[in-house]
Amino acid sequence: MSKLEGKVAVISGAARGQGRAHAVAMAREGATVVAFDICEPLKTPLHPGATIEQLDETVELVRKEGQECLSAKVDARDLTELEALAKRVMSTYGRIDILVINHGIWTIGESTWALDEASWQESIDVNLTGAWKVAKAFVPRIIDGQQGGSVILTASVNGLKAQPCAPAYTATKHGVIGLMKTLAWELGEHSIRVNAICPGAIATDMTQKGGTVEKSLEYTPRFFSTDRSLLPAGWVPPETVAKTAVFLASDDSEHITGVALPVDAGWTNY
Repeated sequence: MSKLEGKVAVISGAARGQGRAHAVAMAREGATVVAFDICEPLKTPLHPGATIEQLDETVELVRKEGQECLSAKVDARDLTELEALAKRVMSTYGRIDILVINHGIWTIGESTWALDEASWQESIDVNLTGAWKVAKAFVPRIIDGQQGGSVILTASVNGLKAQPCAPAYTATKHGVIGLMKTLAWELGEHSIRVNAICPGAIATDMTQKGGTVEKSLEYTPRFFSTDRSLLPAGWVPPETVAKTAVFLASDDSEHITGVALPVDAGWTNY
């Protein structure tokens, strides 16, 4: 039997990158997938925004694994849209077992004090407030199912260690870990596990397109020119992170909650 047979997994930021990898990996293990994304560019990141065509491709990849996929163009900052989607999921499938709060943006500035207000605010709204809103919309549905479940938040190694020139990203990802720990306390009595994944150098559009890495290297060469990985991994494919997400979603992690788990080739040990 597959690890997630009969489960329904809701994934934000699912149009591409880690979100898509999570969707495909969970479908491969038997889960029905609900994939949503904003599918439009945001104002302040250098990296490009996801598109509706990318979300459609995620749907097709899930279906190739033999699983259903309900998709929606939804902004994680819009609680009304999120609650409407949660209602739609329940009317369609009658349950939610897994919630992966994965969406996010990465913005940078030459320094904390040089970062413009719009960049700071958009990061807070998307990465942190958006994570809370996704949880607010979907977690009560998992509780109502009375079957337990798993909530997984995508944080970052920058939720454990600071990145100079990325004050908003660093602050929001630290905040995501705090949100995860609070939810773990609150949801334990409902047999719902809550954990965070802290990815390192993952090869996605966020890191490989738009020039954010290159600009960061220009701003803080001391930080970015030092190889902190303990394994000869280079840029890690998002499918590696998805294996961790499947583990945390499955009964293999039945007694693991409140953990911020790095998937970083040892970077945070430096």
